[in-house]
Amino acid sequence: MEASPGSVRTYNSSVKHDNASNPLTERYASREMSYLFSPNFKFRTWRRLWIALAEAEKELGLPITDAQIADLKANAETINYEDAQRREEEVRHDVMAHVHAYGLQAPSAKGIIHLGATSAFVTDNTEILQMVEGLRILRGRVVNLMAKLRDFAWQWRSTPTLAFTHFQPAQLTTVGKRATLWLHDLLLDYRELVFRDSQLALLGVKGATGTQASFLNLFAGDEARVHRPEQLVAEKVGMQRSYPVSGQTYSRKIDAQVVGALSGFAQSASKFGYDMRLLQHLREIEEPFEEEQIGSSAMPYKRNPMRAERIDALARHLIVNALNPPLTAATQWFERTLDDSANRRIAIPEAFLAADAIALIYDNIVGGIVVHADVIAANVRRELPFLMTENLMMEGVNRGGDRQVLHERFRIHAKGAADAIKSGGANDLFDRIAGDTLFGIDRGSIELMARPEDYTGLALQQTERFLREDVDPILDAERTLIRDEVGEVRV
Repeated sequence: MEASPGSVRTYNSSVKHDNASNPLTERYASREMSYLFSPNFKFRTWRRLWIALAEAEKELGLPITDAQIADLKANAETINYEDAQRREEEVRHDVMAHVHAYGLQAPSAKGIIHLGATSAFVTDNTEILQMVEGLRILRGRVVNLMAKLRDFAWQWRSTPTLAFTHFQPAQLTTVGKRATLWLHDLLLDYRELVFRDSQLALLGVKGATGTQASFLNLFAGDEARVHRPEQLVAEKVGMQRSYPVSGQTYSRKIDAQVVGALSGFAQSASKFGYDMRLLQHLREIEEPFEEEQIGSSAMPYKRNPMRAERIDALARHLIVNALNPPLTAATQWFERTLDDSANRRIAIPEAFLAADAIALIYDNIVGGIVVHADVIAANVRRELPFLMTENLMMEGVNRGGDRQVLHERFRIHAKGAADAIKSGGANDLFDRIAGDTLFGIDRGSIELMARPEDYTGLALQQTERFLREDVDPILDAERTLIRDEVGEVRV
């Protein structure tokens, strides 16, 4: 970003210094998602809906002129905020304040703005449109995450690495197979996002309690003409349908379902973030670290996993925030109550902003992830003797030993080898086994058995099959959403 002559360049121009801030918009989320929940998007969408309603009512015979609609369209984008704010101070009603302000700019249409509608016509329909667009933004981000992880999993599909249960070495897997666990979670999220998008519809044109009584009066009792504006308005704002029934508002369960899908993505990302933090502690895999980045103000040698930690922090916020919409849905009264409003103004935008921020950081990590293959191999070599327990016992049985006796001998030798490691030595379990005549296995034979790739089970085959059969068809279908650039970490 180049500074203009005489101006002061700021690292992040979104940050304000004289009022409380929202880190989601100032530090973390994309400008694209932030704009979606901005006043400009909101109030311009209100005006789109008022225009769509006026056009539908005109098409169905109400006395609305082309000139009035032209006047509305001419002023659809430029919001006279000062007029609206002044009026809201007087009437304490944001929708009526903006009806008034729009009428000042389009005086010929003043009398037909919002005709027959209630406030939820603009508020609820706008919120549905925001959620539709927000889900599609996030869908694109998840597709790009899947594409990057797919390439990573394929590249490292055959590289043995320690697999853990309880964060204790358990068996071997491959680096690529572990990545498929992250990828499979994203696959589930992708399907949920697509499904939720497919289920969204407008509130429509329902009136004060959902009965369309005001529109029945406008159209002189003609039921057919009352139903038609619902479809016309939906089509004019890019939707296919409206919900068949509602109170004054659409069911708040819909908010709970949508934010639940965002929470599901946060859960997936958080698991990835924790795995990355543990892997970075093991020095096996690291997130990107920039040339001039500082890991610690006190310890300049540190490479703290800042990105993964930020994912986990934001995911925690989103997962907890996802309780808000279900509680709101559970406490609605009859056809509507207003205790949903202030909560939804915060909970829904913040859910989308947090999900967007998480996705960007996730993308930034997988777009520059660093694998330390030598460290991974060294960790495998250190633990492999323990992981070969069953194979070594079976080989001893094949050479005439007693399985139960060998089991006890192996336990003793394994404890001794573990104690040696804890004392700063090397893992000498192979030497202990080779020196025990009860096993009857020479050191050379043990070395021939100690090929890490022989202990990864079907990790390679599972990875290849999953990528080809489950992931690639989605990426092929969503090819237009895939971008080369990596998600931006703003601060």
